[in-house]
Amino acid sequence: MAILSNGHQWKYSEFLDNKNYSFDKKQILNSLSKKEIDDAYSSISKWEGYAPTPLISLNKLSNELDLNKIYYKDESKRFDLKSFKALGGAYAVEKVTEGNKDITVATATAGNHGRSVAWGARRLGLKCKIFISEFVSDARGQAMADLGADVIKVKGNYEKSLIECIKQSTENNWQIVQDVAWKDYMQVPTYTMAGYTVMMKEIIDQINNEKIFKHSIS
Repeated sequence: MAILSNGHQWKYSEFLDNKNYSFDKKQILNSLSKKEIDDAYSSISKWEGYAPTPLISLNKLSNELDLNKIYYKDESKRFDLKSFKALGGAYAVEKVTEGNKDITVATATAGNHGRSVAWGARRLGLKCKIFISEFVSDARGQAMADLGADVIKVKGNYEKSLIECIKQSTENNWQIVQDVAWKDYMQVPTYTMAGYTVMMKEIIDQINNEKIFKHSIS
C-alpha cells in the first residue's frame, strides 16, 4: 500500500504478478489473428474524424509509486463520444452490415458499448435498437438516443436487458452487435475486440515516436 502526497492510498502490488492472463503474442493471436487486427486499423483509421487519442505520462504518480512509467490513454477524445469503448462496437457494426442499409442493429448495454454501436449505426445510416436495464441512468440512455438510437428500458438488470435484446432481435430479424460471446455467437465479439486493438497500435506508435503528453496527475 502506497501513501501518496495527497493523502490517498494506492494499492498496486496485486497487479504486479498477473497469474490470470497471458500476454504471450502467440496465445493472443490464437484468439485474434494478425489479419483481423490489421483490418481493424485499416478501416478505422480511414473514418472521418479519426485521430489517435492522447497518451499521457503520469509522472508524479509513477514517481510516488516508484514505478518506471504509468501511461493513461485518454479515450474521452475519441469521436466526441466520451467513452472508453468507442472503437469496438462501431467497428463491429461496420463489419456485420457490410454496407447493407436495410439492416437494423441491436445491442444490450450499460452505456459505453451501446454508445459506440449507436454512433456506428448513425455513421452508416442504419437503424439502431439499444436495450438498457432499468438501473441505467436516464443521462446514459439519452446520450444514446441523441445518437439516433431507439432506447428500450427493460425491467431488471443487465442480463435481463440482454435476454430481451436477443428475444426481440430474433423476432424482428435485427442484427445483434454484442460485446460478449456465447455458444454460436463468437464472430461479432471478435470484431469488437479487433476494434479495440487500434488503441494498442496507437500506444506503440506514440511511445516509439515519443508523442506523449507529460502530466503530474496523482
